[in-house]
Amino acid sequence: MKTAFLFSGQGAQAIGMGRELCENFPAADKVFDEASSALGFDIKDMIWNGDSETLMITENTQPAILTMSAAALKVAEEIGLKADVVAGLSLGEYTAHVASGSMEFADAVCLVKKRGKYMQEEVPLGVGAMAAIIALTPEDVRDICAKASEKGICEPANFNCPGQITVAGEKAAVEYACELAKEKGAKRALLMPVSAPFHCSMLKGAGEKLRAELENVKVSDMNIPLITNVTADYVKSKDDIKELLVRQVSSSVLFEDSLRRMIADGVDTFIEIGPGKALSGFVKRIDKTKTILNIEDMASFEKTKTALGIE
Repeated sequence: MKTAFLFSGQGAQAIGMGRELCENFPAADKVFDEASSALGFDIKDMIWNGDSETLMITENTQPAILTMSAAALKVAEEIGLKADVVAGLSLGEYTAHVASGSMEFADAVCLVKKRGKYMQEEVPLGVGAMAAIIALTPEDVRDICAKASEKGICEPANFNCPGQITVAGEKAAVEYACELAKEKGAKRALLMPVSAPFHCSMLKGAGEKLRAELENVKVSDMNIPLITNVTADYVKSKDDIKELLVRQVSSSVLFEDSLRRMIADGVDTFIEIGPGKALSGFVKRIDKTKTILNIEDMASFEKTKTALGIE
């Protein structure tokens, strides 16, 4: 059996996430405490007792999801689960680095708070947009973006799974891309409720600000191979990590290709660790024959144990 751990990106956040795991596993609870200590505020209170609007603010969302995912990772490790390869969607790549041993959790949680802040601040509200395009090929979407660029920046942002691609850029160009997508036969092409045009060239400045922060962070050799969003390939050396994380802010997320690479390399079990089941859905769209599990609460934890024959 070859196992991949997958880590959630932004959008999976929910009030109360992680509470059950923390109530049952001291190791998970300790992760939340460590995050609060590193960030200088009570993140547990914000996630469990706060409101959705506060949690939705990008610089809060990113450390919250990383914390929840790292806590769920501790639960997985406690029952002896081990990954042969790790990957995360966008923000989730930071949890993958924590899992691989290349980055300390306290450094990662502070880094993603700043990453969220820089991404949010780079483009004024209302200037940029993102849209989800359903049931078109990557080639179709690239052609649409090229044509929509007549009205401003429009670029593919996330290649999630077959038939599910997002685009990002200037609002008028993204709206035009939706019209073109519908003309080309897309089942759906609609603007997404996001606060910035993530993973396009409009965020290059945010990547450069992140570069300055990364200079103060120590990266180590990876104990578990990690596939990065930017290339859909393995990170070759710890010396490449920082540059890839800078590029990731303004580059397309090649998640479908990342999953296909894992399958080609013999991964037969995918465990999504952290909030939500979006990544599990992406795997199913590519290959339903794989074992696809998740750990986000006690019910999913017990189901995963049973499926893997763990007492």
